[in-house]
Amino acid sequence: MCALPVPAQPTLGELFAASPRDGGATGFLLAQLGQLSRERPLLWVQERMAILEAGRIYPPGLGAQGLGAQGLGAQGFGPDLIHVEARDARAALWAMEEGLRCSALGGVIGELWGDPGALDFTATRRLAVAAERSGVPAWLVRFGGTANLSGARMRWRVGSAPSLAHEFDPRAPGAAAWDAELFRARGAAPGRWPRCWSAGGDGAADFERVVAVAADRAVAADEWKRA
Repeated sequence: MCALPVPAQPTLGELFAASPRDGGATGFLLAQLGQLSRERPLLWVQERMAILEAGRIYPPGLGAQGLGAQGLGAQGFGPDLIHVEARDARAALWAMEEGLRCSALGGVIGELWGDPGALDFTATRRLAVAAERSGVPAWLVRFGGTANLSGARMRWRVGSAPSLAHEFDPRAPGAAAWDAELFRARGAAPGRWPRCWSAGGDGAADFERVVAVAADRAVAADEWKRA
């Protein structure tokens, strides 16, 4: 087991799906939510186009992604999963920022489609500052978007990878896997982490490096030591 690089304090992270309808970015994010407090609710904001193109979240189905035996929802992740459907990107960003001003939340997730005009450096910078002031972590999941200038402290490109072999049935899918590339970060070197998810003894998510990284060996070695 080895840890992914994480920011020194709660802040804004950005995840880009490898393709518009690749759910790997969401799965990669869900597998990390076990680090959050189970005593506080999670705010999940989806703009309308993200729902139409990538799908609406289904809380009962999120429990298999490292969130413990009870899953994510009214019985699994604090008192509530608060879901907001925003009419457009501007409304989604406003809802995220308002949520980040509330320190009673365990985290804030926002899903956006494409490259809306409302999503500029100022908007992402406001989210990052709000998260750091309240101590509430935030993630912006981008479907079909371009990695333009952003105030996010860690920016990932994540794609789905073939699942590992099943431990007991070679014909069945095994642990979920992703190819995650950290292409920009504050306080961490870029690198790639092909990884799979496995549940720890307490129901939280652990990550395993599953293949050798075909990238800058100096960067990869440095990241491995720090992990």
